Amino acid sequence: MIENLTPEIAEEAEVLVPAASESAENVLTDRIIGAAIEVHRHLGPGLLESVYEQCLCYELTQLGLRFQTQVHLPIHYKGLKLEGALKMDMVVEEAIVVEIKATEGLSPIHSAQLLTYLKSANKRVGLLINFNVPILKNGLKRIVNHYAGPPIKANTSAPSALDSLSSPRLRVSASKEVPASNRRPR
Repeated sequence: MIENLTPEIAEEAEVLVPAASESAENVLTDRIIGAAIEVHRHLGPGLLESVYEQCLCYELTQLGLRFQTQVHLPIHYKGLKLEGALKMDMVVEEAIVVEIKATEGLSPIHSAQLLTYLKSANKRVGLLINFNVPILKNGLKRIVNHYAGPPIKANTSAPSALDSLSSPRLRVSASKEVPASNRRPR
């Protein structure tokens, strides 16, 4: 599954990503994780995110993977397009978003940040990698965007917003005639 790694590193990486499914996303995340393990093995914890990012870029290049760094991601808000509002650390093979951290520990806000990037960029899988840990497998998190379907369109007026709150099923059931035998006497 993971190429060009020592047996110890490959064993650690296999624990991180289940080998059950050989989908393209899993193969790609395996390779990215293997590259991150290689960086962590040589540098260890305690450096800046930018150092880990540059070294991970080197490893991904060695593996022949295409990637972009510091990818701007606009935010759409009430018809406004806010350019440069967000920056994703890396996008590998135009499919996997990689968010690099060098913090004391991962917190729920880091996962929320990556999930927001995935939704905004319309990507399915992301890796959250915290290099500031003694063993890298304790700093890895794979996040999948299960959101399916087109973006929700904002309603522009109050009446249309209210209309969208009632489901068609409720409208149909509310208009059905109740049989006389089930009616309450008044």
